[in-house]
Amino acid sequence: MAREQHQRRNTGSELGNFLRARRTRVTPDDVGLPAGVGLRRTPGLRREELATLAGVSIDYYTRLERGRETNPSPSVVDALGSALLLDEPELRHLRELAACAARGGVAAERSAAVLARTVDPGLRLLLESMRPCPAHIVSRTMDLLAANPAGLRLMAGLEDWPERQRNIVRYVFLHPTARVLFDDWENQIRGCVARLRALAGVEPDAPDLVGLVAELLAKSPDFVRLWERYDVRGHSHGAKTFHHPEAGTFTLGYHSLQPEGGSGQRMVAYHAAPGTPEYDVMVQLDREPVLAEAATAEPRRH
Repeated sequence: MAREQHQRRNTGSELGNFLRARRTRVTPDDVGLPAGVGLRRTPGLRREELATLAGVSIDYYTRLERGRETNPSPSVVDALGSALLLDEPELRHLRELAACAARGGVAAERSAAVLARTVDPGLRLLLESMRPCPAHIVSRTMDLLAANPAGLRLMAGLEDWPERQRNIVRYVFLHPTARVLFDDWENQIRGCVARLRALAGVEPDAPDLVGLVAELLAKSPDFVRLWERYDVRGHSHGAKTFHHPEAGTFTLGYHSLQPEGGSGQRMVAYHAAPGTPEYDVMVQLDREPVLAEAATAEPRRH
């Protein structure tokens, strides 16, 4: 049912879908407008309020939201972004959606390398040289393409899945260990969905995306909930706290880096300073195999 509802709501343009989703999340108070009288049928701004803030007619904005107007000028796009209080990643996504709508909903041509699962040999060497720091390389839809030992074992239980099934988004939503592994699981899943949402906005029919999204819409109510929010802000760096079944509780810094070349692949690497308990955990995860006695060790807490 959720998947059918999702498909019906996406009959219009992705530009309209994004505008509608973001409009419902901005209140009159957020933009200095009076709440007005009477009940609001939907949360957030009314169409006429957003149109006024952006300096366009209500008829023009309605056509945009319904997918009947597909060629807004850059100044209109930026005015809408300002009225919707979009940050830089969100505004960039709105501009991409507008450019896609102007091409008739067809994404800009990409090279075959975008869909490739082959990892450059040099990147594999980098993964090895980064040990004991956990690191892995994922595709643009977060298929796990390569990892050093700690980079795989950090995602507890992922190595039990067949290689072709190993996908970070699938893991965080569907693997029973993931909800316990991540201290802030809700924030983790929001970031994962945001990356897929951003891709779906400009390439909704991409073959590496369609099947994964359909699977998660069918299997995970949490995915359905977040997919409808239309967040497009991923996380590129920060810190994550893990409750690992073998290595205990620990916090690692991380960075997500995108190599040049247009493949869409990203390297995600975790780090800790030498001489710290967190560094010892990385060494433990890097060993082949992880020491059996670690499973019964007292968790590390900070």
